[in-house]
Amino acid sequence: MGQGARSRAWWLAPILAALVLPPLLDSYWLHVVSVSWYYALLAASWVLLAGYAGQFSFAHMAFAAIGGYTSGLLAANLHVPPPLGILCGILAAAIVGAAVGWLCLRLRGPYLSLFTLAFALIFQLFLIAEYQFTRGSLGLSVPALFGGNSDIPYYYTGFGLLLASLAIMHAVLRSRVGIFLRATREDEDAAEASGIDTSRYKILVFTLTSAIAGLAGGFYGHFVGILTPNLVTIPEMGLVVAMAVVGGVESLPGAVIGAVFVYVLSELLRDTGQMRFVILGLVIMLTQRFAQRGLVTLALAGAGRLLRRSVPAVPEPEAAIPLAEREKHVG
Repeated sequence: MGQGARSRAWWLAPILAALVLPPLLDSYWLHVVSVSWYYALLAASWVLLAGYAGQFSFAHMAFAAIGGYTSGLLAANLHVPPPLGILCGILAAAIVGAAVGWLCLRLRGPYLSLFTLAFALIFQLFLIAEYQFTRGSLGLSVPALFGGNSDIPYYYTGFGLLLASLAIMHAVLRSRVGIFLRATREDEDAAEASGIDTSRYKILVFTLTSAIAGLAGGFYGHFVGILTPNLVTIPEMGLVVAMAVVGGVESLPGAVIGAVFVYVLSELLRDTGQMRFVILGLVIMLTQRFAQRGLVTLALAGAGRLLRRSVPAVPEPEAAIPLAEREKHVG
């Protein structure tokens, strides 16, 4: 089996497992895994923005809230169908993301982080203050995307949106845009000196990742049925960053697996109360100490070594007998 086919097999297995998982879960864990697709969308898109493009933003949850509130308000007040409302939410998040990207063109490092953090906090205060539109801390009731009480349609819809988003981001990274984003991350000044329009690609990656965050927010709002300003809190953003770190900040599939792992683990530890945050913090600390590229990358490397040990080595062909030696034996 070639390296490319082996790599595809590694990622095909979890996809098939996710497709056949719902009948094996009760209603509670089906809901938990369905919500984890929302966090997986956020973690993967944040990895594209921060891990590949080097734009460390704290505004990702604000873009998710923009997508969710846009879709929710259109559905609740104008009776817009939820799928169309989600598309409008994606467009609104993309426009705001492009504007934020343009405003951040000359900001780097901690200045970019502080700017995006301020934007997220201001947007949260806006959601609380404009309660006549957003219902403030009481929460905005959002109509369901599907009828009935089953979470199975949401499970497969969230998983399908996740796969489609991953395909788009993967295509971007394999194109020239991905090369330019990595060059900007490594040395923006050198990239500009090489003729790369870094401003253009920074705005592009902000727009794309904000749109995916808006998609996640729209899906989440119509799934859980209510949106509150708590969606934009710093702990929520920290949770997404933790998921990306555990999975690997330079791996889209790793971010997805990290998001599902961290969210499911937090639910498993819910009975421990505040101790679950201590345990999650220890997981992140150990990851940064022993697996800086993420637990998923470490696990795949270990599995690859085991696979190479289990496959028997192909014997090398015997060395050809020199012509003079053959003539000697014939003679």
